[in-house]
Amino acid sequence: MNKYDESVMRRLKRMEGQVRGVMRMMEENKDCKDVVAQLSAVRSAADKAMAYIVAQNLEQCIMEEKERGGDTSKLVKEAVELLVKSR
Repeated sequence: MNKYDESVMRRLKRMEGQVRGVMRMMEENKDCKDVVAQLSAVRSAADKAMAYIVAQNLEQCIMEEKERGGDTSKLVKEAVELLVKSR
């Protein structure tokens, strides 16, 4: 089971606020360029949060696999594939 630290939770709370802000902009009929710019910021924040989560999980999995004497290259490949699929 993964344990998520407070920093990733803070990132997601900021994203939640950004999404609410985008919705407010849309309700106020703001210019589409501004809305898209804010949505792009949300997407960028989501990408960074995913990368952070994968990196943290990968680090933990590698340490556990090394303790078992296993091959860690498969874990790295799976982490990269996970990030690629998320795009």
